[in-house]
Amino acid sequence: MRFAAVGVCNTAIDAVLFVLLHDHLGITLANFVSSSAGMVFSFVVNGLFTFRAERLTLRHAALFVASTGLVMWVAQPLLIHGWLWVLEQGPEVALGGMSAGDVRIWLAKLASIACSLVLNFLAYRYVVWPVEHRGEEHAPQASSGEGV
Repeated sequence: MRFAAVGVCNTAIDAVLFVLLHDHLGITLANFVSSSAGMVFSFVVNGLFTFRAERLTLRHAALFVASTGLVMWVAQPLLIHGWLWVLEQGPEVALGGMSAGDVRIWLAKLASIACSLVLNFLAYRYVVWPVEHRGEEHAPQASSGEGV
């Protein structure tokens, strides 16, 4: 639930900045700027709140930037272009004051964010802040000879 709450805020930061910037900067650069802003927020809040790191270290930052960068700067632009291609095969739908092209951009970005959330959670949970590197109160306790 904590990851989902942080993800909602991160998604809002990323998506709003992307939509505001994509006409001026293009998809790839707008995605870089918007995802970078969301990444800074995500590192601090996920590290301290979601995964309960006692402190944020340079090691955490390096692993976070490497894993998130791979997802956000490599996978996500490819996903956006892929989702745009899929959406362009369907009917044109305008929504409110948004053109069909803007609707497709929004949907492609949101679909790519959904894919990215799964990839990022797995990287954060198992690479950046694995259980064994958090406080001992979170680590499984060794058995005292009971069981197998």
